[in-house]
Amino acid sequence: MMDRRPLFLYEDVMLVALDRKKGTPYTGLQYQFGVGAALLAELLLDRRLAVEGQNGKQLVTVVENRAVGDPLLDECLEMVATAKRPVPPKTWITKFAGLRRLKARVAEGLVKQGILRRIDTKVLLVFPHTVYPERDARPRRELVKRLKQVIFSYSADVDTRTAVLVALTHATGVLAHVFDKKRLKDRKQRLERLTAQSMEGQATKELADAVRTAIAVAGTAAEIVATSGR
Repeated sequence: MMDRRPLFLYEDVMLVALDRKKGTPYTGLQYQFGVGAALLAELLLDRRLAVEGQNGKQLVTVVENRAVGDPLLDECLEMVATAKRPVPPKTWITKFAGLRRLKARVAEGLVKQGILRRIDTKVLLVFPHTVYPERDARPRRELVKRLKQVIFSYSADVDTRTAVLVALTHATGVLAHVFDKKRLKDRKQRLERLTAQSMEGQATKELADAVRTAIAVAGTAAEIVATSGR
């Protein structure tokens, strides 16, 4: 087994959002917003950014503009640092979710770590299409086990990163593809408590709410485009 670094939150989200056999995101998922929120969350947890109240609004501000050492996180940090003014979390989540080749960049990182494998195919024998099925099942299995232990227990001892991961995968609908929907419905109050758990404080709920808002905005935009094309 190769020596791997711990996965970043955005890699965790991508790993559980991909169908492990097909190597594509589960149908109907707005997974990119979960990845975008996880990028923001990682920078918050690493004290590079903070969410602060200004004039009655929650805005993202820079605490320390020192490189993390991860290309994707450093790109996101630079985007915030060079912005003209502070904006709400949902704005950055949407921007990060829309980064060029986001899925491929995250997946390729997991390929380099030996967790996924890359397969280049063609749709209708013409259009290039790349999928990322599982190579090593252990990281995802351990991740799902961690989520299961937290969601389907009553333990109050939940680490911050796991609480954030639960909040983001729940907000984007990823959990419904990992666990039985009825069992998740029965754990609604538990999921709400985990989402509200401090990150430290309000940030976890703020992120989850921002993800839901971003998904709703994206869904509305898609509906408008579809309607206008009729």
